[in-house]
Amino acid sequence: MRKHWIDNLRWVTVLLVLFYHVIYFYNNKGVFGGIGGFGPYPEYPQYQDVVMYILYPWFMPLLFLLAGISARYALEKRSGKEWFKARTRKLLVPSTIGLFVFQCMTGYFNTAVAARTGAFDAMPGVARFCLWAVSGTGPLWFIQDLWLFSLILLWVRKLDGKGRFHAWCGRVFGGKSGLVWILLLGVLYWLAEQTLIRNPRPESADGLLNLYKPIFYLVSFLMGYFVFAHDAIQEKLGKAWIPLLVCAVAACVVLVATTFGQNNTTPEYLCSPLNCLYGWLACLAMMAWFRACFNKTSPFAGYMTRTSFGIYIVHYLVIASLGYMMKLYTQLPPWSMYVILTLAVFTLSPAICELLRRIPFVRWAVLGEKK
Repeated sequence: MRKHWIDNLRWVTVLLVLFYHVIYFYNNKGVFGGIGGFGPYPEYPQYQDVVMYILYPWFMPLLFLLAGISARYALEKRSGKEWFKARTRKLLVPSTIGLFVFQCMTGYFNTAVAARTGAFDAMPGVARFCLWAVSGTGPLWFIQDLWLFSLILLWVRKLDGKGRFHAWCGRVFGGKSGLVWILLLGVLYWLAEQTLIRNPRPESADGLLNLYKPIFYLVSFLMGYFVFAHDAIQEKLGKAWIPLLVCAVAACVVLVATTFGQNNTTPEYLCSPLNCLYGWLACLAMMAWFRACFNKTSPFAGYMTRTSFGIYIVHYLVIASLGYMMKLYTQLPPWSMYVILTLAVFTLSPAICELLRRIPFVRWAVLGEKK
């Protein structure tokens, strides 16, 4: 039977990513990818930024965990070659060719602030277009990482031979003391986070490595594949959903209460034990909660399951374009910008996705769909 809770948790998390990016776009800490807040930091605290502290520690690791689980199920039904070919179309094509077909528009707005200073006046048109395309990568770093991890997984499966390590994980983490061992995996989660570069050099690729976090997210992906793809482990989590959710909420309260006002995207913040503890508990709690309470589907849930990937692909154009225009060319109060941008990203993103799906070449290049 299809694991509807995985589908539901994935599209709900994608919707949370959309809302997070609305808040992120107007953060007042000068974080890369935003246009800036509505007052100087730290003199003007933006309490709405609490959304970033609540969501950022866990929603991307959770998506990689779910991707690892889904990869295990997919590889039980098809060969590695067939699966990787489909992964290449779905992940690599949109994050490379799609940059020049669609994401270049996002890149235009991502570089618009620098363009207003005349920074690109001497740049030839073709070079400027290529800059827009690369700058439009934005949230697509996620699927670039995921394609690389899919490639690595094929090699890892060969090392595992007949699946003995996968079976061992099922026995250990699905046994009587399995929940304790699952909680202790948080140590591995914390160690993987320590691979961030603490003092990134502005003139190097350190910042990009900290964005892609390949080792940290690879660990999450492989934990999904080897550990959480077992039915017994999922059932064990589902039975403990209430205490796990309570612990995650408590960790969240402590984290926000003690760190609000700090830049929550710095390596020092992300590597802190408290941030990692909350991130790991939140991942477990969300999987447990959805396994216990949302393992069902509906017409709307089915539609979101099919469409959430495309919505994720296109949503940042809505945020970057409309958010930029409202901030620089209107006198709207800040609260109305948040409301308008939230409504726009939740309505226009599905509409754009449906439009692109009906254009043959664009459908393949931007969404990775054949038909």
